Amino acid sequence: MALFLIKKWFFDLWDNFLAIILLNLGFIVILAFPVFIPELLIEASPALSLFSLILGVFLFFIYAGAASLSARDIADYKAPEIKEFFGYIRESWVSSAILAAIFLLHFFILNVAFPVYSSMQNLMGLAAMVFLFWASVVWLLSSQFFFPIRARLDTKIGKVLRKCFVIFFDNTMFALFAAIAAIAIVVISAATAFLIPGIGGFLLWYQAGFKLRMYKYDYLEENPDANRRKIPWDALLIDDKERVGKRTLRGMIFPWKE
Repeated sequence: MALFLIKKWFFDLWDNFLAIILLNLGFIVILAFPVFIPELLIEASPALSLFSLILGVFLFFIYAGAASLSARDIADYKAPEIKEFFGYIRESWVSSAILAAIFLLHFFILNVAFPVYSSMQNLMGLAAMVFLFWASVVWLLSSQFFFPIRARLDTKIGKVLRKCFVIFFDNTMFALFAAIAAIAIVVISAATAFLIPGIGGFLLWYQAGFKLRMYKYDYLEENPDANRRKIPWDALLIDDKERVGKRTLRGMIFPWKE
């Protein structure tokens, strides 16, 4: 499944190259709020600088929520449309804003708790820091599925958060693989100033991966006695492999040689 996921993501990205770039241009503009504007305001008004930072984070997550729904359409072999994007903002802004608030709260807790516990210089302080570290790791690995779950399974924030942890603990190795690949996408994107693959490609990666991973649960629902460790991925991915086709990187560069 992993190799096909990489192939599907790449060709989904290639087939929707312009749409992904447009999404990424939106991200670049919005990132100006939390990245640059607070620095411009810090001397004049620290409070206004902090407000612009928080506002920028919320705007980023709200835009990301809508962009993730467009990425879902791409992963489902549909062409994204601008008019649908604005509808996606109205549809997802509440859950996206709640996720932004959770991340801001998480960041605040870490910035307050770690200095306090490290200053204790005893076993209890060390244990608290270790707990916070691993709790943060679990949260970050689980929350990577938030937007795909919100797009495909449920829209109620409580259920989405619960399913994030369920998916992570039931697919731990896949979650690690998805996270490592996502980090690689970010590193590659830095070379293009995040125009491509960019954050749009980052979101597409998770939508494509989650779409394929859900075939496992469809199969287990139809075959409750099946071995959960032996999922027939070759059979489950037949339709998607046909949709993606037998394209290769060589064929993209030298189509006349295919």
